[in-house]
Amino acid sequence: MRVLIAGAGYVGIPLGRALCAQGHVVFGLRRDAAEVPAPLCALSADLARPATLAALPSGLTHVVFCAGADETSDAAYRRTYVEGLGNLLGALAGQRELARLVFTSSTAVYAQQAGESVDELSPTTPAYFTGQRLLEAEELASNSGIEHVILRLAGIYGPGRDSLVRSVRDGRATIAAERGQLTNRIHRDDCAGAIAHLLELPQPEPLYVGVDDEPVERAVVLRWLAARLEVAEPRVSSQAEPPGRPTSNKRCCNTRLRESGYEFLFPTYREGYASLLSPRGGSP
Repeated sequence: MRVLIAGAGYVGIPLGRALCAQGHVVFGLRRDAAEVPAPLCALSADLARPATLAALPSGLTHVVFCAGADETSDAAYRRTYVEGLGNLLGALAGQRELARLVFTSSTAVYAQQAGESVDELSPTTPAYFTGQRLLEAEELASNSGIEHVILRLAGIYGPGRDSLVRSVRDGRATIAAERGQLTNRIHRDDCAGAIAHLLELPQPEPLYVGVDDEPVERAVVLRWLAARLEVAEPRVSSQAEPPGRPTSNKRCCNTRLRESGYEFLFPTYREGYASLLSPRGGSP
């Protein structure tokens, strides 16, 4: 394969390294090419500026769009996901060998907040701009004319994204007095692994939910971390969540991804966070 990774960052770099190790040619695109490590072939371009995408390499067979917005604002989400993907698709129009596009979306497209089970067939009616813009981008991918796979990810964590661990260790974490806030997550290395799997999967479905095996209450994770770190459990707080972005409370299901043949490196939060707590777990 000749793979372009648009957004060679937290997930894209380990994905690219894994693909290179398998003998594929991988081009990593980001605004500052100096931040793209070997063995990826570094490309400097800005997805929001179409002119910078004019010189993409020829003969691409697969494309992964895993760019992330640089801030949590409607303008940034529109610029990155809607305009950015649209600009990239325009630049790829002359690529005759392009066989598949994998677009990483988010479970933010689901509005369910009462502990419902959610899968690829569940309705998507997001009230918040994050999910709305991602749905717009999903539609662009679906209408691109390229065989596409959309992977809806949730709660990405891993080396360098261990704020939950640090908050428990430092005594800053709190547990809401009201029970029932289900959370969903996936380790960074399983994000990369699932994308690599979907790039080569024969006859994939157009949509997958990318989460680990165990949706779990946030309080359960915090208490498990406290036990592993041998520190006091986080205190229970009755303070209400501030208004604004809705908190997660749904049970996302990875059955379709599992049945496609993907085997998780970190099936639950226990294996994933245990790897971060090991002596080498924090290395990128």
